[in-house]
Amino acid sequence: MNGHYRIAALAGDGIGQEVLPAATRVLDTAADRFGFRLSWTDFDWGSDFFRAHGRMMPEDGIDQLAEHDAIFLGAVGTPGIPDAETLWGLLILIRRSFLQYINLRPVRSLPQVHSPLEDKRPLDIVIVRENVEGEYSEVGGRLYRGRPEEVAIQEAVFTRAGVSRAAQYAFRLATERQGTLVSATKSNGIVYSMPFWDEVVSEVAAQHPGVAWRSVLIDALAAEFVLRPQGLDVVVASNLFGDILSDLAGAITGSIGVAPSANLNPEGEYPSMFEPVHGSAPDIAGKGIANPVGQIWSGAMMLRHLGQPEAADAVEAAFEAVLSEGLATKDLGGRATTEEFTTAVITTLEGQA
Repeated sequence: MNGHYRIAALAGDGIGQEVLPAATRVLDTAADRFGFRLSWTDFDWGSDFFRAHGRMMPEDGIDQLAEHDAIFLGAVGTPGIPDAETLWGLLILIRRSFLQYINLRPVRSLPQVHSPLEDKRPLDIVIVRENVEGEYSEVGGRLYRGRPEEVAIQEAVFTRAGVSRAAQYAFRLATERQGTLVSATKSNGIVYSMPFWDEVVSEVAAQHPGVAWRSVLIDALAAEFVLRPQGLDVVVASNLFGDILSDLAGAITGSIGVAPSANLNPEGEYPSMFEPVHGSAPDIAGKGIANPVGQIWSGAMMLRHLGQPEAADAVEAAFEAVLSEGLATKDLGGRATTEEFTTAVITTLEGQA
């Protein structure tokens, strides 16, 4: 046995309850093939739990999750419950409690997934998003609710430690890839936090002379994602900018439904969390047609993080092989159900040499 890993499984809401079980079957197949073991603990936390208990997880939920080596999350969110409750009560709470300060979002062209771009050259970009501070802070408030003079204040919080560790991670990643990096900024309009971001990133860059890097204003960078994305390799961005750019990147490769992500505590002091970028998609939940690729790919990222790179590569090769054969779910122009696609991936994984 090459390892035993305890995984907390949170299917959550909507299609999460369909694609997470599908992905766990794929990952168990990989574990059997490569000689390690995944022990799953299912948690029924999410919107249904909120309706029953008034909160998204139990008071000791973080303590329960801390006993695991990794967290595998499906999707969060449902009509009728504000996102401020569902996200801040589960997803964002987990990210911050476990100092998962890197949100890693790889984006690359997949077989038979057609990009809307006229230029069909393949894309391979990794977005490193600062994940626990920045624009998504808890500093602010609202006054005079419901009155004409009502005001809402939201403060962005950037720390030297937070920007530096995100930049360090991104530059190290760039040295392992093509050796180029772009830093997203808006220092011509946001007068304090973005110049500070630029200064800290520049200081980190000086420690990595082998990486060719540039700082690009977020509006120009968004245009570059559409017009010249083939020249992009590693992109480092703040919480808000990274969130937006990664969805844009998924769209230009053909579907945000296949995009994976990892919420990482790189030092391993706390468990990291792996989830697809797509939401809970309540419009198709329960129909058996949800695309499991984003969840499966996130699972491959989890295996790599746990120290099983060969298994991770095999999982990615398996779902890419199935896509190459033209088997795909409806969102990608195919007719396969979630079950049919998942079974094909498992069969391919079992048959790999």
